[in-house]
Amino acid sequence: MVDFNAIHNRDCIAGMNELEAGSVDLAFADPPFNIGYKYDVYDDKREAEHYLDWSKQWIAGVHRALKPTGTFWLAIGDEFAAELKLISQQIGFHCRSWVIWYYTFGVNCKKKFSRSHVHLFHLVKNAKQFTFNLKDRAVRVPSARQLVYNDGRADPDGRLPDDTWILRPQDVPFGFRETDDTWYIPRVNGTFKERAGFHGCQMPEQLLGRIIRSSSNSDELVLDPFSGSGTTLAVAKKLGRRWIGFDLSADYVARGTARLASVQVGEPLSGAPEPLVSAPSTPAQAPQKKARKSRAANPTPSLPFTADRVGAEKEADGGSARARGAGRPRKRPR
Repeated sequence: MVDFNAIHNRDCIAGMNELEAGSVDLAFADPPFNIGYKYDVYDDKREAEHYLDWSKQWIAGVHRALKPTGTFWLAIGDEFAAELKLISQQIGFHCRSWVIWYYTFGVNCKKKFSRSHVHLFHLVKNAKQFTFNLKDRAVRVPSARQLVYNDGRADPDGRLPDDTWILRPQDVPFGFRETDDTWYIPRVNGTFKERAGFHGCQMPEQLLGRIIRSSSNSDELVLDPFSGSGTTLAVAKKLGRRWIGFDLSADYVARGTARLASVQVGEPLSGAPEPLVSAPSTPAQAPQKKARKSRAANPTPSLPFTADRVGAEKEADGGSARARGAGRPRKRPR
């Protein structure tokens, strides 16, 4: 038996096979994307056939570990999104939603459109019986009837979000408005307080919070096969769930365990629930040179980026991976 409320330093396939079949309520996986990211232990540049065979094994492990009514969320990049969705369905999962988590300041590519999104597959074992807490106020967003039309028929609890999650609508003010019913969830940039600091890829707590709240209940078991920085497990603990994780890196396990020890049940999630105010635009500054007048009149945020991830994106795209001013690039901000 494998202990709960712990991160285990071992291969997730072997670890999940030791879990009691049908014991997990919710699994969230943000696996390696096979694009050459430099992990401290794992090789992220495998032959496609090898990567897909390995993916089939760990996804089957998730399916075995989940209860008949269990839910599986999978975060994956463009390169293998379609393949992993098909593998998941062949193993026995049913896809409820194909969510696109969109963000600005993605990777600028030379030979294709700029990359600025992650695929999030919402999968269940039983197409008719699964947990989906649609009435949880922390999951819902204000409706247009509430925000725009002041309609007395509006549900005071709002409505469910759409399946497009916008990172920073203030970066495209004429494309997305704060009244739109979309998910505005920032990536975890280097300047953010919630940044763990020891792992190059970290998901935002608010994103995991919505997933865990909607797809599990208090005291249920949440599994992360690739625990990384420990965000999934930290959010699960804060929200009163039991949790278990696996990771090949002894360093990640030690640091993630220390992070979990500092987290208390009931503690608020890190990051602003309202992303429109979580990363405000840089205020305009007086131009010092004539050439800077236009930029000063229309300021854009400037945040640090992670060079090794940008390099991996560049190699995967076959072109320039210059970060457009900021932020974590696309993959594995966990």
